[in-house]
Order: sequence, then C-alpha cells, then structure tokens
Amino acid sequence: MAFDRFAGTLVWVLAVVVLFAWGTELAAADPTGVWLDKEGTTIRVQVCGQALCGTIVGMKETLDPATGRPRTDKNNADRALRDRPLIGLPVFLSMRPDGAGRWSGQLYDPDRGNIYTGHLIEGPQDTLRVEGCLLMLCGGENLTRVSK
Repeated sequence: MAFDRFAGTLVWVLAVVVLFAWGTELAAADPTGVWLDKEGTTIRVQVCGQALCGTIVGMKETLDPATGRPRTDKNNADRALRDRPLIGLPVFLSMRPDGAGRWSGQLYDPDRGNIYTGHLIEGPQDTLRVEGCLLMLCGGENLTRVSK
C-alpha cells in the first residue's frame, strides 16, 4: 500500500516536472516581438497563420540619400515592386518550426533584392540569429530584442 502511494506521488511529481520543463521551453521559444539589427532597422516578428513572418517597422535612416524620399525596395529583381516602401516590407516569409528555438523558411534581403532560404534561431539573452543560405554558403547576423 505504501509503495502504491509512493509510486502515485512519483508519477505526479514527474508529470509536474515534465510539464514545467515543456512550458519553460515553449515560453523561451517565442521570437514574436520587435527586433533590432546592426544597421538600426527594426523588424516585427509575429504569427501569420501556421508560420512566423517578419516585417520592417522602422529604420535608422528612413530617407534615401540619393533621392531625399522615403527608402523603397529599389533593388528588387521585379521592376514592378521597386517603388514599394521598405517600411512595411515583409522580410521573414513563412518561417515554420524546425526544432527547439528554430524556424525555417525564406528571407527577403532588400539590399540585394533577393529571397534566400533561411532560419531564425533563438539565441541567449534576447537575441535572434537570422541565417540565410545561397547554395552551400550561409551567413547571418544577430538581432536584439527591443520589445515583446
């Protein structure tokens, strides 16, 4: 009888530990919010259907020095899209879970006007690593959380 009570208690303790660890993992793996890159651009990451997406919401330099007008997607390979403003531009596309603290999908690089296969990887101390790959070459940068 005492063993049954001990086994029952042990099962409950293990269940609580597993649920706590699982809940902690889920809470930690939340890249939603606003992130800052090294050039002063802020990107809002949010849930879009079954995936994550990221949109430029601010820039350090909002005006194009060549034109004196708001920056546009002037490097886009599609000429029809070159006049759209960078503010509001989607840059993380269909990022789906790909392991603990990792999402995979596509990244749009407005500096080059190209879309790359890429990853968002949760880092330590409110950092989010953005990695893009072209063929076998990969590179990236760390973003810093501004707000949730």
